[in-house]
Amino acid sequence: MNPESETPRPSFGERLRHRLHTFWYGHGTRTPWLRRIFAVLFALFVALPVVFLLIFRFVPIPFTPEMIVPLVKGEGVRNHWVAHRDIAPALTRAVIASEDNDFCTHHGFDWKDIHEALKEHARGKRLRGASTISQETARTIFLFPVRSWVRKGVEAYFTVLIEFLWPKERILTAYLNLVDWGHGNFGAEAASESYFHKSASQLTSREAARLAVILADPDVWKAAHPGPYVAARSGTILARMNEVTRDGLDWCVKP
Repeated sequence: MNPESETPRPSFGERLRHRLHTFWYGHGTRTPWLRRIFAVLFALFVALPVVFLLIFRFVPIPFTPEMIVPLVKGEGVRNHWVAHRDIAPALTRAVIASEDNDFCTHHGFDWKDIHEALKEHARGKRLRGASTISQETARTIFLFPVRSWVRKGVEAYFTVLIEFLWPKERILTAYLNLVDWGHGNFGAEAASESYFHKSASQLTSREAARLAVILADPDVWKAAHPGPYVAARSGTILARMNEVTRDGLDWCVKP
């Protein structure tokens, strides 16, 4: 047989294109809708989030879905990403003391706090949030601020991804740089400049405690000119910040 008459073997690129074409369009006349739906869901919930998190493990995140809300209201959005070393350690301690004492030891979820919240709800109390900093980071990065059980489920999934792909320091850095601090201020740098006219690296312990307190309702409570509740609560956070230092609860994010 003449070797020159043999059909050339397809290249790797050609074989890959053929397989992708077959996967998407199928072999016959019927459109493989189930296969297409699976592929789209896989891309949306696995491939794209993983690529996103791998890239932004090292690169500042420029925008979040939550930033759309003030834009729709006609307000400005102020955000300036800074490195973890350029945020006062007091703010790290304040947020851990206020939001998530076990941040350095859990794997995304505080099951003890969740259990306590469910017990309180069973006794007739309003169901309170039991989100960790990791969960809040996942919600901030990927989701709109809409309350629903579906959103909580998706949030839990993204929390697992973040905990698996990012170190604790990156999780906290993203949280402090992107969380909504009210009035169009997103992140510690924007909040510090707006409320205290200084950079986040210059925050005092008391100012950091106030910023941590108003996270629960940043458009209503005031950090610069606190009312009775914020003033009293910030005193409690200051005491807890001392416990964070004493017990080394911030060991995973120390330089």
